[in-house]
Formats: sequence, C-alpha cells, structure tokens
Amino acid sequence: YSTEQRGRPNSPDYRLYFKNADGKYISPFHDIPLFAGSKEDKEIPAKRSKTTGSEVLLNMIVEVPRWTNAKMEIATEEPLNPIKHDIKKGELRYVANIFPHKGYIWNYGALPQTWEDPNHADNTTGCCGDNDPVDVCEIGSKVRSSGEIVQVKVLGVLALIDEGETDWKIIAISADDPEAQKIHGKYLYIDDVKKHKPGYLEATIDWFQLYKVPDGKPENYFAFNGEFKNKDFAAEIIKSTHEHWKALLHKKVDGGTIKCTNVLVSGSPFCCSEEDARLIVQSAPPFMNGDSVPPEVDSWYFFPK
Repeated sequence: YSTEQRGRPNSPDYRLYFKNADGKYISPFHDIPLFAGSKEDKEIPAKRSKTTGSEVLLNMIVEVPRWTNAKMEIATEEPLNPIKHDIKKGELRYVANIFPHKGYIWNYGALPQTWEDPNHADNTTGCCGDNDPVDVCEIGSKVRSSGEIVQVKVLGVLALIDEGETDWKIIAISADDPEAQKIHGKYLYIDDVKKHKPGYLEATIDWFQLYKVPDGKPENYFAFNGEFKNKDFAAEIIKSTHEHWKALLHKKVDGGTIKCTNVLVSGSPFCCSEEDARLIVQSAPPFMNGDSVPPEVDSWYFFPK
C-alpha cells in the first residue's frame, strides 16, 4: 500500500488517501483486508491468511505514530475514508502529555473491516459501540508512520467505557518486532507482556483513564475493573465487529453518516468505480507543504494557546 497527501499538513483540510499495489485509490476502512495476506474481499477465512507459527496476523492501519500528539484518525464520514486531523469545536485536536508520558505511548490505529455498531449493546459490557473501527495499540519497539499498514499479532484487549460507549482497545505487537516471538504463552499473552515490557500495561490504563482530563472531562473508566482480557477474548471481539462491518457494507444495518464507499468489496451496493475513486481524491485540495511542528504543540508539555 501507498499513501497520497492532499491539503496542508497541520490544517483542517489535510487528508491522507490510500492506494493499493495496483495503484487504485481505495478506502483503508473497507478495502484493506482484516486478515494479513488475504485477498482483498470481505469473505476471506482466517485459514487463508498469513500466520506466524499458529497465529493469524491482522492488518493494522497506523493513524498516530508513538510519541506524537496530533489526533489523526480515519475519516469514517468521508468517501474513501482518508486519514485526517480530528477537529473539535473548530480546533485541531492534540492530546495532552499526561506526565510522565509524551503523546500517544504506542503506535495507535485501527483494524480495517471492523465496526463497533452504535446500535448494538455488547453482551459483556452492556454498552453500545462507538461507531468506529476497532482501535489498536501496537507496543513494538519501532515508531511507525501515519498511514503505514502493519501486520500485527493480537495479544489481548482492554474495554474502555468512553462517555457511555464501549471503545475496545486491542493490544498488539508487530509481527516483525524482535520481541514478538517472546510473547508466546498459549493463552496468557498479556502475562508475557508484563514480563517482557514491565509497566507498559499499567501505563496504558493510566493514559486512557486520564487523557481527557486536561480538556475538562472526568476520568474514563473500564469494564472488568480494568482487567486486560486475553487473546482469545480479543479474537471474539474482532470476529463480532468484523461481522458488524459486513452487515454495514451490505446495507443490512443503517450506518447513519458512515461512508461505505469502496472499490473492492464484492457484492457491496456501495462499490464505486476506479474513476469515481480517482475523482473523489482529485476533488480534495492539492498537497501543500506545511510546518512540520504545529504551533499548538510546545516542546515536552502541551498548552493550548
């Protein structure tokens, strides 16, 4: 996969569009397969996916590189779902540095072809989904780039309850990370994370609990008393949200303002032509070089001006 920038970085009109190996413009939300190594369609079974040992690998779309503050995200309400800078109350969003952390403490992103249905109450949390793809916290040693597609091994999951919605946080590690093979317990990958990356999971709880407090909001809380569930539990969450995504792309549920425009999903009524996709991208403002560091971010600490 490759990406194409449009608009000016660090501005409301910045967009990062995606292309596949054939040079076709695609939606990262819908056209990149959930399972790594799969053909680009919705019906690929896990047994045909790339594996490492006995593990099925998944594709992760990196939205936010580790240690950065800009809240970049897949634009679920725009055709072809480019990555954009999130805006709230007319201002670009940046997460505060929650002492002693700097920005996002993992490579943060999403699993393609998943959707947390806001009209479906989860059986375990009792709360509905947050209307987004499932979030991923990648804990490998390499700092990734926004728009990068990384093949990851799922380790577990945390259930954040964010303003009354279930917001699953998949904990994963890049398959090519030197420590990926050290995390191999049959069921308790999370215990292996505690062993090989001491303090990381505790920092994750701390970060998600507090990151909205500087914006004047209360602390977040978690289902299961903040317990990280194991990889098998995570796999069921991924499977369920993948099924919700399939229903969305085949118009079996009402997606509201979600844009389902895609190029490669077989049988989807939202499928568009390559030319239509090209016109969508070309309608966006042309790429313009911008400041590499936005004025809203001051060195180590973050102070909105």
